[in-house]
Amino acid sequence: MKILHKIFGGINLTWLKVIILAVVMGVYTGLINQVPFLLDTSFRDIAISFEWWIFFGIFIIMNSKSNLDSALKCFVFFLISQPLVYLVEVPFLGWEVMNYYRNWILWTVLTFPMGFIGYYMKKDKWWGLFILTPILLLLGDHYASFLGETIFSFPNHLLSCIFCAVTMIIYVIAIFNGKKTKIAGLIISVSLIAVFTVMTVLNPTVYDTVVMTSDAKSEVYFDESYKVYLSDESFGTLDVDVHKGETKEEDFYLLHAVFKKAGKTDVIIESPGGERSVYEIDIRRHDYDLVKK
Repeated sequence: MKILHKIFGGINLTWLKVIILAVVMGVYTGLINQVPFLLDTSFRDIAISFEWWIFFGIFIIMNSKSNLDSALKCFVFFLISQPLVYLVEVPFLGWEVMNYYRNWILWTVLTFPMGFIGYYMKKDKWWGLFILTPILLLLGDHYASFLGETIFSFPNHLLSCIFCAVTMIIYVIAIFNGKKTKIAGLIISVSLIAVFTVMTVLNPTVYDTVVMTSDAKSEVYFDESYKVYLSDESFGTLDVDVHKGETKEEDFYLLHAVFKKAGKTDVIIESPGGERSVYEIDIRRHDYDLVKK
């Protein structure tokens, strides 16, 4: 408990520390996002989603000395760190990657009023929960997204999922001292975690894609009369969709898949006469490898 209050309110956060933190996190994020074997893991989520940047924002707010100090330090932190992420990526991806920074410009501008208003959470009043609750909702949405990713391809994004849930609790405990305010905040956080968990389990993340196409010139032909299925149906479902062109010669068929989890199984295409074509498929969250057996 003392450690949390030290982190969120007990640090002499000078301008030099803010600038150093911004530079370190900008460089780190840009570099970690270029490590190939970390793709689709928690370690690269910092380059994509908000949970860690929310942490730094609240850290700055709670260690600032006034509303204006909080607003300026939040703004400068993000003004330095965000473009630096993309500048670090330029040697790897080219100057075109700087186009993505446009998505962060508005958020960077908004950090000024958010830092100013967020400072009122330090007043330790019950209405401080109204300021924190939108942040908890955003973290809850991130939690649900990461939970869905983890269920689909365990243990990918598990650390990010846990981080979101834990910080939803920590922020309430660290920011508020009043017993009633703290209890109310914990009820909100725990309720959000429970609701988002149930929603994610009932509506699991899937990978909806087209595995292959078929027309008269295809190596393997199939149409709506063929049976298509996975050898292990726990991975998902297959069906054949027809794509209609302007003429009959332009018609072709799509082998449509809805995958429920990552892993390896077989795609089986069976003709009305019983002839089968079998492919091994290695399913990942956003792509797959398909090899004929």
